[in-house]
Amino acid sequence: MSLKIDWATHEASKYACKNWHYSKCIPMSKLVKIGVWEFDKFIGVLIFSHGATQHLGKPYGLSMTECCELTRIALTKHHASVSRILSISMRFLKKSNPGIRLIVSFADQTRGHHGGIYQATNWIYTGQTSSKKFFRDPNGKLWHSRRASLKPCRGKKLVSNKWKIEIQKPKHRYLMPLDKEIQKQIEPLRKPYPKRAPEAEASMRLSSTEEIGGSSPTSALHLGGTNGG
Repeated sequence: MSLKIDWATHEASKYACKNWHYSKCIPMSKLVKIGVWEFDKFIGVLIFSHGATQHLGKPYGLSMTECCELTRIALTKHHASVSRILSISMRFLKKSNPGIRLIVSFADQTRGHHGGIYQATNWIYTGQTSSKKFFRDPNGKLWHSRRASLKPCRGKKLVSNKWKIEIQKPKHRYLMPLDKEIQKQIEPLRKPYPKRAPEAEASMRLSSTEEIGGSSPTSALHLGGTNGG
């Protein structure tokens, strides 16, 4: 099988996220974009970034240049397993960015995800995040509470009484250590893997494809640099 992993352009990454990821969008922060090809055909992208918070690595004593988040796995139909693609992509990331010590990713329960791909590649499960409040505007767009508010707040969209408040389920958190020291440090945080919810299991049996993705994994990441812009 001809499987190739290399840097992807911003345009290719945007296309993959729009067409092959449930979010239908590419993350807004600085990104590392790793493309995937089979038989010389582009089949998708894995995107690593700083994530939604500047303190992603703080609980583990790591700086922003030592920790990143896997924020997208956007793939069309493919022959190689997702676990193999992910494993090779992580080795590619580590080789290109030796300062990276930990990757964090999240499985979105609101999408029926329980983190099966992370379990298949031996990530460390550490539990769930807290629930998050979102606002849905009259056009159906979802706004995080960091970007919208019920009260006037600088830099935030003011929510009117026509908007709906939605509380989304917690996400499952997974960690992938990239060196032995971090492995030893976070191993005590390991918890039993969660199982797929019964309703999600039934839905998967009815669907021929599975949507895959992380949450919605620094100078070391070459962010905005040699990875295709």
